[in-house]
Amino acid sequence: MPIHRTLKNVVKNYTFAEVKVREATSNDPWGPSTTLMSEIADLTYNVMAFTEIMQMIWKRLNDHGKNWRHVYKSLVLLDYLLKTGSERVAQQCRENLLTIQTLKDFQYNEDGKDHGQNVREKSKTLVALLKDDERFKNERTKALAAKERFAQNTGAAVSLNFAFCIICFICTVS
Repeated sequence: MPIHRTLKNVVKNYTFAEVKVREATSNDPWGPSTTLMSEIADLTYNVMAFTEIMQMIWKRLNDHGKNWRHVYKSLVLLDYLLKTGSERVAQQCRENLLTIQTLKDFQYNEDGKDHGQNVREKSKTLVALLKDDERFKNERTKALAAKERFAQNTGAAVSLNFAFCIICFICTVS
């Protein structure tokens, strides 16, 4: 993480959850990692962290201009959280559907490139998902199953790595 972002996180006294959201929705030219979004999704099951996460996302969704990546990445994160986070994410998104809907008109052009296009498309996709209960349930079920499989595979890999480290330690001590 760049030093200026770290300093701002300290100066503004952001919580752990807020820092994670800021990292996932930064202006960096790459998207948020699945690992980071998964950590944030897990945090949404904590009442305090949920509130902090959603407040930061709504704040980021209201950015504009050169901070178009904050908006786009917030929509990407929301998509992930809707499918793998607490069900309260969907409830709050439905309550604030107008905020997401207004992004269908998002505009930002720089050097002849329309950066708003991705925001407009993602906004339309999320609104459609939130309005279609059956599709939402199906996508959430699939995403949670995929997340569980990934966690099991990762857990097995971590266990194997840990076992390998213990064996290596025993061999070097003997």
